Amino acid sequence: MTDDALRQAADTMRTVRERCAWTRTIDHRDLVPYLVEESAEVIDAVESGTRADLREELGDLLWQVLFHAEIAAGDPDDPFDIDDVARGLTEKMVRRHPHVFADAVASTPEEVLVHWNAAKAAEKSDRTSVLDGVSDHMPSLALAQKMMGKAEQVGVSAPHHRLADPASEAELGDALLALVQLGRERGWDAERALRERLRALRADVRAAE
Repeated sequence: MTDDALRQAADTMRTVRERCAWTRTIDHRDLVPYLVEESAEVIDAVESGTRADLREELGDLLWQVLFHAEIAAGDPDDPFDIDDVARGLTEKMVRRHPHVFADAVASTPEEVLVHWNAAKAAEKSDRTSVLDGVSDHMPSLALAQKMMGKAEQVGVSAPHHRLADPASEAELGDALLALVQLGRERGWDAERALRERLRALRADVRAAE
């Protein structure tokens, strides 16, 4: 997408915000459910859709970004617009890729991650916990996978639990965490694994109907 196309999209959003009676009433909090929905539809397009589906859903997600930025531009106390968002993103990505934009060296993905984490730690120097910035709004399995990685950083062990026959809801939670840990150890994504299995189950239900 060219700069002109992005600018046209931003200008279209501004016009809609100014002239659409519904759009004028929306604030950041009102948009959250739509952001969640559009993000889920991008995931569906990536995992089981066509290239046309992905292009369309990415556009819908971009519209959410433009919408939030346009709302922010009208804030009376601390306004910012899509250009401010883009500039901030560019500056951050340049900082986090010193092996691309500066003289640092990284020839493996692991070395790239070292540079990324160092830059991120410098940016977030006011954080006091490895859990700062981890959102509780993530889906539970994805959150478990993220938090177990953070726990590992501070020496907190993953739960060990026999997966068969939990005797209580608490033990079921331990068993689920143990499964997530097993997936982490093998490089699997627990959230994606369950989504794909549910997709197969959905197909089985429709076939049965």
